[in-house]
Amino acid sequence: MTLSLAKYSEIGEQEYLDYITEWELNNEHIVPYAVGRYGRSFDQVMIKWHEDETNVAYEKGFVPSTLFFLINGDRKVLGAIHFRHELNEKLLQNGGHIGYGIRKSERQKGYAHKMLSMLLKSLTDSDIEKVLLTCDDNNIGSIKTIESCHGILQDKIMFEGKLSRRYWIRIKDK
Repeated sequence: MTLSLAKYSEIGEQEYLDYITEWELNNEHIVPYAVGRYGRSFDQVMIKWHEDETNVAYEKGFVPSTLFFLINGDRKVLGAIHFRHELNEKLLQNGGHIGYGIRKSERQKGYAHKMLSMLLKSLTDSDIEKVLLTCDDNNIGSIKTIESCHGILQDKIMFEGKLSRRYWIRIKDK
């Protein structure tokens, strides 16, 4: 099966709606949060994602970020991965550089590992030496995904009443 990462601007409205509707119908917390529409039209979501890549993000209390979707050869959106270009204090504690999620019907098929691996590979030509990923201490799927992509556990911390793991993944050697 052919899989690829597509930047948000390469996704059509129907592809996105098919993906996000599955999350909404399952009443799940949408992961990554940035992928949700939260009452916005598709055009409004696209504008927001574009602004997220710019300094406008700082004005909203965030850091610049880019959203990608994992798609198969039929252009079905399987998952989303959100790359934050830098960390602020909150992201250093919880959130990290990368957040990702796979739609419910496509979980446990190795897509999270593939998507994270593809994003990490795309960063090898950047100035970024390492990235931080966090997950809840009881999220076995994310723990396995991060560790399978060479994540090194730094520590476990309490964040907003939940035990969270913080992992670093080296992009390039010194």
